[in-house]
Amino acid sequence: MAGGKAPVPDAAGHRARLRQRLLEGGAEALADYEVLEYLLFAARSRGDTKPTAKALLKRFGSLAGVLNADPKALAAVEGMGEVSAAALRIVAVAARRMARSEVQQQPVLGSWQALLDYLHIDMAHLTVERVRVLYLNAQNRLILDHHVGDGSVDEAAIHPREVIRKALDIGATALILVHNHPSGCPQPSRADVQITNRIAEAGRLLGVTVHDHVIVGREGHVSLKAKGLI
Repeated sequence: MAGGKAPVPDAAGHRARLRQRLLEGGAEALADYEVLEYLLFAARSRGDTKPTAKALLKRFGSLAGVLNADPKALAAVEGMGEVSAAALRIVAVAARRMARSEVQQQPVLGSWQALLDYLHIDMAHLTVERVRVLYLNAQNRLILDHHVGDGSVDEAAIHPREVIRKALDIGATALILVHNHPSGCPQPSRADVQITNRIAEAGRLLGVTVHDHVIVGREGHVSLKAKGLI
């Protein structure tokens, strides 16, 4: 307006409209940046969160990338801070716990997709290579999700005897090996196949079955069993 002040954006009205679309619409009612806008409302009671939401997507590449980002990296984005980073972090925590609950409530081999969903939520966006062993009882229910360590998958990081000894100590009769590839591509390396077969061999001698080795990446997952490598 000539000679006057620029109109003040209707932040409260914008928030109300987003809320209405969220409550009345389906899963795709809000764009990714709008989802982040809404989540940031919890940390910033007033003001426009859209620029921050768009800056986060630009920095981390996707909604999943934002929600799985390191809290310190989140807090460093312009318009963020510790409180805003915590508001986003809690969403990732809740998603992991929901997915883990689905896995724990039924036999793992009968709910394979739920397991894959859980692993993808939990590991696909990690920036370090992480190794886990899922220990199962005779009913193939998860009794322990064991974080073995971070680093490359070889005998320096995973000791076959220790993996099987842990199974015997807790009464597990089977296990599933899991690790991620930070590169995003889940294709197995020669070392992945070799260590899997060493653990499977050690397990056969002591009555512990290695059901699979699942490799997770941003681009998807690979099952060594499905590829005939176990």
